[in-house]
Amino acid sequence: MKLSVSGRATATAVVAAATLLATGSIAGAAPAPEPVAIAAAPDIPVADVKAHLTQLQSIATANGGNRAHGRTGYRASLDYAKAKLDAAGFTTTIQQFTASSRVGYNLIADWPGGDTNQVVMAGSHLDSVTSGAGINDNGTGSAAVLETALTVARTGYHPTKHLRFAWWGAEELGLVGSRYYVNNLSPTNRARISGYLNFDMIGSPNPGYFVYDDDPTIEQTFKTYFAGIGVATEIETEGDGRSDHAPFKSAGVPVGGLFTGASRTKTAAQVTKWGGTAGQAFDRCYHSSCDTTANVNDTALNRNADALAYAVWTLSQ
Repeated sequence: MKLSVSGRATATAVVAAATLLATGSIAGAAPAPEPVAIAAAPDIPVADVKAHLTQLQSIATANGGNRAHGRTGYRASLDYAKAKLDAAGFTTTIQQFTASSRVGYNLIADWPGGDTNQVVMAGSHLDSVTSGAGINDNGTGSAAVLETALTVARTGYHPTKHLRFAWWGAEELGLVGSRYYVNNLSPTNRARISGYLNFDMIGSPNPGYFVYDDDPTIEQTFKTYFAGIGVATEIETEGDGRSDHAPFKSAGVPVGGLFTGASRTKTAAQVTKWGGTAGQAFDRCYHSSCDTTANVNDTALNRNADALAYAVWTLSQ
């Protein structure tokens, strides 16, 4: 960002049509239709998400300790994700732009099929700051979006709507990559995006569970998931307008997302709700060299990755 769940089965169970038309009581009434099954969102194994984080850490270590815009570590991170997506059958596009006299890149991955007049997008920024590897900010969001996309392919999911995934460059310089993408969409193509979901820091070590209060349908989708696993949420305020959903929102696209906190401190009331340490930042390593693979809360990452998949499946059917 610029700047063992026992209830999972409940939250991701198959949802069937709950209302049946009355039959037999009114002359000439049509037979009741069969309930339409909704595909259940799969579990996203946290070990698979963490495997991507390990790769991002290795890339940073091999490239000056960071994955920042215009640096070799960023391009290596993008190439890692692109290779995974290409092998899984996605149609990938690299979009090039310039920021601070350095070339930057966005990675866009489209899953074949679905109504291209109704596009559900999920995205995250892939760049780090120059001071560290950026594993929570924002390797966590990037890895969870990547693993969700790969799960779409692995499960052979074919939704009604078209699915698109994105990894943005130069977010840390002021949302440059996502703004470039949105500004270069035609009005028609902007209107085709029925929702953009943003994931920027979802594994903070002293985590909170924050949901964007932007589009009400997207917001409720996330709240429904967390309610199903018995986790309370709060409205996200710390990063409001400071991540890659902002250009989409400004262009009139419905947006939503998840966040586990950055430099603000956790209150005693939030500790009662979520555990952790009061008076300590949600992420003490925010924008620092200690933002490594050791700076991730596995439980928060697991829950948010599953919430991500739940939203993608729910909103695309």
